[in-house]
Amino acid sequence: MTPESHSTTDTDDLGISPPPGCPAHNLGPGGLHRLYGPDARDLGALYERLRAEHGAVAPVLLHDDVPMWVVLGHAENLHMVRSPTQFTRDSRIWSPLLEGMVKPDHPLMPHIAWQPICSHAEGDEHLRLRGAVTGAVSTIDFRSLRRHITRYTQILVNRFCEVGEADLVGQYADHLPMAVMCEILGMPDEYGDRIVHAARDMLKGTETAIASNQYIVDALGRLAAQRRAQPEDDFTSHLVTHPAGLTDDEVREHLRVVLIAAYEATANLLANVLRTVLTDPRFRAQLNGGQMTVPEAVEQSLWDEPPFSAVFAYFAKQETELGGQRIRKGDGLLFAPAPGNVDPRVRPDLTANMQGNRSHLAFGGGPHECPGQDIGRAIADIGVDALLMRMPDVELDCDEEDLHWAESISSRHLVELPVRFEPSPRQDVMEKPGMEPVHRPRAEWQLGTAAPDPAPGVVPAAAAAQPAVPPYPAAAASGMPGRPSPAAPVAEPAGPRRMGAWQRFLRWWRGY
Repeated sequence: MTPESHSTTDTDDLGISPPPGCPAHNLGPGGLHRLYGPDARDLGALYERLRAEHGAVAPVLLHDDVPMWVVLGHAENLHMVRSPTQFTRDSRIWSPLLEGMVKPDHPLMPHIAWQPICSHAEGDEHLRLRGAVTGAVSTIDFRSLRRHITRYTQILVNRFCEVGEADLVGQYADHLPMAVMCEILGMPDEYGDRIVHAARDMLKGTETAIASNQYIVDALGRLAAQRRAQPEDDFTSHLVTHPAGLTDDEVREHLRVVLIAAYEATANLLANVLRTVLTDPRFRAQLNGGQMTVPEAVEQSLWDEPPFSAVFAYFAKQETELGGQRIRKGDGLLFAPAPGNVDPRVRPDLTANMQGNRSHLAFGGGPHECPGQDIGRAIADIGVDALLMRMPDVELDCDEEDLHWAESISSRHLVELPVRFEPSPRQDVMEKPGMEPVHRPRAEWQLGTAAPDPAPGVVPAAAAAQPAVPPYPAAAASGMPGRPSPAAPVAEPAGPRRMGAWQRFLRWWRGY
């Protein structure tokens, strides 16, 4: 992609710099906007400015002023991901990389560098690797999955339910997806604060990100070797034993992609839904009043705040045109769900309810559409529902304006979500439903008006006419007193019988 040239203005001739905060303050070579740096903190506003200036596809600059296109239109994003003959995810054809503009230590290289995984492959190799992943996903028992999610939600809530306050990001949303994914992959013993911190640290790209990544890679490598030697009924074993015949390196790398992508996406999704419930009274009223279910609330959040703002990256295999822009062979393009979901051509009114509409871009599309999206939905659905069931009075413990995010090109992660609630006791997460003792049934039910108490020493006529009924051995042996055996029906008592309220009503209605 060749940056467009811009003519100078009178201001440029006078040597006057733009004031701080001015959009022009973040312009790079060729007058292109940078998607990084201190002036790119509000990428949502920048995307809308780019849409107004360039349309559905806009030229931008990545770190080190590397040129890239960002796809802002909903239809254009879908066309790109669904056209494997025109666009690929194999970065080895990226012109800036071939020309040496992208250095090995570029901050985005971990996202862009080619890897032997299905999301970077195409053709027969993509079919082989993707087939193994989707085959392993298809073996997941969603009933067991929902039980795992429910159990971990209770474990996490038990950690803070007695305190009356918590951070629902650091103590809940960041932990639940990792706990569930470790269970799915077959490594529940690895779940803990260490692996959650490592995943978050790696995604932030800090100075210790490489060490954190190595910690996760080592754990997954050990898991792959164990399942190769002794398969079990888990995702990793099915990936290892799939007919596609993945090598140990391929298994490890796909486990890493599945774990990290599912963790980041679901942690963001869960935090976003909880924040909306706590800050939008109309949203919570619809949820509490039954006008909206939790799954519908999750889908609404996927429209408004997709877990990944942009995905690195697609590359043009040939010269083509997209969104009115001339795309050259080797150009890089960002798949951008965040601006694509608010494209005014598909959402002219952003306040309109999107319930039941799953045409958002949150999980991608085409050959590389997320194969585990139903897992993410299940974690968010149950995670939100279980939390609100345990803490129905939960409220935000700060002003909404005080919430802040850690934003990057790829995602917008809520830093913390402080809440307060009425303290409650812990729950036994190992207790199985249906184990409560059966209450002793009542021997008699009085439906009509109670008869007056007899005078002292006087036996009621009905009682005198009632013969004594011996106890039933079968009933006594079964521990169900008062319940007759089918082989010995109770004889009807002799004498007149008092009518209940329903019988008296029927007599009156029929005119008796």
